[in-house]
Amino acid sequence: MGDEKVKEEAMRIIGMFQVLPRLVVFDLDYTLWPFYCECRSKREMPSMYPHVKGIIAALKEKGIDMAIASRSPTADIANTFLDKLNIKSLFVAKEIFSSWTHKTDHFQRVHSRTGIPFNSMLFFDDEDRNIQAVSKMGVTSIYVRNGVNLGALRQGLTEFAENQNTSEKNKQKWLKKYAQNPSSSDKKNPK
Repeated sequence: MGDEKVKEEAMRIIGMFQVLPRLVVFDLDYTLWPFYCECRSKREMPSMYPHVKGIIAALKEKGIDMAIASRSPTADIANTFLDKLNIKSLFVAKEIFSSWTHKTDHFQRVHSRTGIPFNSMLFFDDEDRNIQAVSKMGVTSIYVRNGVNLGALRQGLTEFAENQNTSEKNKQKWLKKYAQNPSSSDKKNPK
């Protein structure tokens, strides 16, 4: 499937959802491309997984911001590859640095740069430990085995919408309960 066909299908998938993330965050190694940056040379021409270019083009066209969160120890190579692939300018934040924190530091920085709440983000990564840690921050996080593809996009948007619906239901339940049972300090004391 060519980039244009993937983009059309990604646009169709995105169009199926009323609730969309404000920011989609991608890992790099084995998520956008099938290799580790530290095992490559800046002189090489990188390639991405087959669906990636069409998906990021669709997200861009739909006005959904994108960011990078990568624990790569070779940020220089990663940035060179983003340049060579002509996609570097598509990301509103690029947090590429080595870390032992399972990307929680990366997401704190992304949040500081963008102001977007964690529960308005969707994240794709190939490492389960990152998925677990970032999910605890309130980010909808999707584990990918063979890179980002249309199936992962559909799964991510579905889980994001479900998380938003659950959050809204819990908020409504809390508001209803609070309105029926105001705290004792709100009640008038009989004299």
